[in-house]
Amino acid sequence: MKKIFREYKAWALITGAASGMGRVYAQRLAAKGYNLVLVDINAAGLEETESIVRKDIEQLDGIPAQCRSSLRVVRITQDLSQMNAADLIFEQTQTAGCEVEVLVNNAGVMYCQGIAETSERMLKIIMMVHMNTPMLLCRKYVVPMKERGCGYILNISSLAECMSWPGIGMYGATKRFVKDYSRELRIECQKTGVSVTNAYFGAVDTPLIPLKDSLRKLARGLAVMITTEKAVDKALKATFRRRKGTMPGVLNHIFKPICIILPDCLLGWIYRKAKPYLMKV
Repeated sequence: MKKIFREYKAWALITGAASGMGRVYAQRLAAKGYNLVLVDINAAGLEETESIVRKDIEQLDGIPAQCRSSLRVVRITQDLSQMNAADLIFEQTQTAGCEVEVLVNNAGVMYCQGIAETSERMLKIIMMVHMNTPMLLCRKYVVPMKERGCGYILNISSLAECMSWPGIGMYGATKRFVKDYSRELRIECQKTGVSVTNAYFGAVDTPLIPLKDSLRKLARGLAVMITTEKAVDKALKATFRRRKGTMPGVLNHIFKPICIILPDCLLGWIYRKAKPYLMKV
């Protein structure tokens, strides 16, 4: 992603910023000249992300010396599965005077289990983190974005939204919701200066995907799994170009049409074979 620095004035809000892709979003957006609102349930991780970002800024070329110390960071420790999470986040950014120009709804919960075998607690968490809180954050921040005539919203869907793959059916259903409400919001934001972009990720090399080291290495070698840096750069490139969406990874474009046409009987057979190896949550 091309880094065009701008003086630190506007703000970017990133959920799930304590590690993985959220941390990379913070690094990239700070390098472009955005102050940061970092949101996560992991307070220690947020502190580490801020430290890494500030070290990056000191070492990057292209940032005027007088601007290096002007980066502002607001850390918000918040459980996004709480019903009032969006309200609490919005209130804190308003109090801090953060004019959020970029909203990245990055936080996610990955689980692999059949719906009937998943606890009610886990079902509620994934629906809140993937559906309710991101939608309410969009609702909160899109209004001032429209008033200022400029805003970028990046929502994270998934390749799973187009398929009922065994063991991740509920995950995929929540990501279909993200795709649909993002489209509706994008339509409503036409001619306002606010854009809404969807990122459809397949397998990204993050702690969110629980794989043994040997399998992770194999996935990287076969280019089935892409790096967090590549995924983030592709998503931000699409966001700042105000595109509807992006699906990084050549294999994802091959895999998607195959998954769509798989018959239910075959998917059911795969689920029965995979069931003993799925997560217990």
